[in-house]
Amino acid sequence: MSAILKTEAIVLNKINYGDTSNIVNLFTKNEGMLTAIVKGARSPKSKMGSVVDPLNYLSVIIYNKESRDVQLLTSADIISHFPRIKEDYEKLQYAHAVLELTKSLIPEHEPHERLFKGIVRILELFNSSNNHSGILFGRFFLFFLEEIGYEFQIEKCYACGEENLAAGDLAYNYDLGILCSNCKNEHIQSFLIDAELFRLFSCLKNNGIVESIKIETISKSINYLEKFLKHHVQNFKGLKSLQLFK
Repeated sequence: MSAILKTEAIVLNKINYGDTSNIVNLFTKNEGMLTAIVKGARSPKSKMGSVVDPLNYLSVIIYNKESRDVQLLTSADIISHFPRIKEDYEKLQYAHAVLELTKSLIPEHEPHERLFKGIVRILELFNSSNNHSGILFGRFFLFFLEEIGYEFQIEKCYACGEENLAAGDLAYNYDLGILCSNCKNEHIQSFLIDAELFRLFSCLKNNGIVESIKIETISKSINYLEKFLKHHVQNFKGLKSLQLFK
């Protein structure tokens, strides 16, 4: 069965195919992730060659046929191309990490409108905000984990239920969650959480204002979230996009 699909899409990546075409991975608002061919995209006469680029937010028309793996993209118009991201190396690295998470962990043809809106929103924030890109990405990473079913739990101690965790050194167990200073030695410790790191995780999770945080703490928080995801998803090998920041 075939259909003409008109939807919004974020371009995750593209590769050359044949003499003049491109194969692209798209995360669409209505159909989730799918793969499409842009015929003649590398021809000098093509109007879509520079439009269907990674990070671009598009309105697309796709000839979708269920019996084939690669669909035909017939039209694409730019909604936003996020110019400030592409002019800033750090913003660009974190934006590509968003795309990498999506491409690596979201199955094809599974609609996920809430996640789609979240990706559009984080790209808009990278493009417009002067906040550190690592803080913006940390918020998105926690949102993404929750959306795919692996919530990073920091609200209360797993063992005793203590909710006042701001004081004292804490620990995290990948399978259980956060452990207070009194309980941490009774369980396997995947990593330790000092006061500054806990404050950062709390701000990221609860959309609080992040002030006076060391760059090293921001990097550490993302590194621990990567390890948390690796523990739960064996095929996830980490974010190549961010390796230069470690």
